[in-house]
Amino acid sequence: MSTFSLYPGCLMPTEQYAYELSLREVLSHLDVELIDLKNLSCCGEPMKSVNQFLTLYLSARNIAIAEKEGNDLLVPCPMCHFALSETKHVLSKDRELRTKVNQKLQAESLTYSGDIEILHTVDLLHDRIGLDRIKEAVKKPLEGLNLAPHYGCHLHRPSDIGRPTNAENPQKMDAIIHALGATTEYYPEKLDCCGALLTANHPDTALAKAGQKLQAVQDRGFDGLVDVCPWCQKMFDSKQEKAGEVVATKLKVPSLYLTQLMGEAFGIEREKLGWHLNRSPVNDLGAKKGGGEE
Repeated sequence: MSTFSLYPGCLMPTEQYAYELSLREVLSHLDVELIDLKNLSCCGEPMKSVNQFLTLYLSARNIAIAEKEGNDLLVPCPMCHFALSETKHVLSKDRELRTKVNQKLQAESLTYSGDIEILHTVDLLHDRIGLDRIKEAVKKPLEGLNLAPHYGCHLHRPSDIGRPTNAENPQKMDAIIHALGATTEYYPEKLDCCGALLTANHPDTALAKAGQKLQAVQDRGFDGLVDVCPWCQKMFDSKQEKAGEVVATKLKVPSLYLTQLMGEAFGIEREKLGWHLNRSPVNDLGAKKGGGEE
């Protein structure tokens, strides 16, 4: 049994419940225990353009809380993972800034050291757990499904601070999907943005980006789209109908989390994986696989 502390971020525990449900279920089947930490806060990334030090402080604070537990930290949200990873990168090179952060943390009797590893869902599954272990857990191979992996932006850029996947040709999600028995194919829009971070200031542009990506997946004949980001899933799943209206296309693309897909292959009940919380036609994916709705 491997143990990791969990940093859930803001969106997963307040809106994207299916990610947390499926993540916990799948990891328990892979002998991974998650420790819930207390007194966590926002990673600070949404505030970076307003106050860069605040982002560094908030991320360092969350890492410091995790360091008290002593386990490596699982951060399922790519935006949060980026914020915490960038903070670790910056503070490892700037001792003066690190001292300033720790002076602020003294008010809560916290100290940032940067000693623990920060993992995302993808590198935990691919690098730590491994494809062989994942294959062993498969009870219902997803044969006959051709799926489009969506990596998002924060998972592989910028590469100079160390990201979970390759910036030019990410393949870890593809490999995991193959381990479940499904197939993937390259498509030119693979690295395109979902548009989520444009929502506040340019909502129509955000929906257009999501719609264009979904339209490409649909037009290329994929059976569904698979992602690992609560922001991306929000755009592709709950906002799919609106995105279709913006690009003048009727979109019917099953969009689900990689962990939901894994749970399906592991034979876990769909309700435990949060399939009923998805707004896109995910049950069509089951029908295409041949199993239909359970």
